[in-house]
Amino acid sequence: MNGEDRSVLGRLTPGPDLTLRYGPGPDQVADAWPGGARAAQRPLVVLVHGGFWRPDYDRVHLRPLGAALRDAGWTVVSVEYRRRPGHPELTVGDIAMAVAAVPASSGTGWHQGLHNGSTVVVGHSAGGHLALWSAAAAPAPRLAGTLALAPVADLELAYRLDLDGGAVADFLGGPPEDSRDLDPVRLAAPATPVVVLHGVDDGIVPLAVAESYAAAHPAARLVTLPGAGHFALIDPLSEAWEAVLDALASLSD
Repeated sequence: MNGEDRSVLGRLTPGPDLTLRYGPGPDQVADAWPGGARAAQRPLVVLVHGGFWRPDYDRVHLRPLGAALRDAGWTVVSVEYRRRPGHPELTVGDIAMAVAAVPASSGTGWHQGLHNGSTVVVGHSAGGHLALWSAAAAPAPRLAGTLALAPVADLELAYRLDLDGGAVADFLGGPPEDSRDLDPVRLAAPATPVVVLHGVDDGIVPLAVAESYAAAHPAARLVTLPGAGHFALIDPLSEAWEAVLDALASLSD
């Protein structure tokens, strides 16, 4: 399986402190890890999970990341979203709704005093695609920046590379040239800072996909990590973890 270390996907981690709702559907929820005093001075971190937009993968595999970021001093929410092949409008609609609603979810007041009122959106893999799409097309209120971890940032290139056996066509319901408004590399550059982290040894989303995004949007900062694979960027036990924390801190100042 291309030598990737996938251990983080099945690592047992305690669940979130609470689960929030941003819409009426069963997938319109978000796990939350409220931070402490240090988090109150920092942005809220909104996580968007990957899995090539397929229904087989949900937010549970980001629990090690959510808990570790909370322990490192951020208040964190990890959003779920609808993943129905051929219906990308449901997915991006949920992401737009989530990044707008989660910071003040359902009027519960859970977030008050737990972050500084701004937001950093962090997405991994297909979640990186959604984070970059959101930054350009439906940015969160008071968006401080976007951190894309090994993102599928160029849908046309990912389609040509046939990533995950036709994942792009399955997600879109057809070729990407019919959905240019969903392709981050072809959208206008986000108005807020973007950092892209990508492992040089990523065998699932090749580095060339992130390089294409950086070439299209030169203001984005691309950080390459020699020796890192695809899942190292969401694994708090990996050597890439400090780079993730550094990138998040750079967007939180």
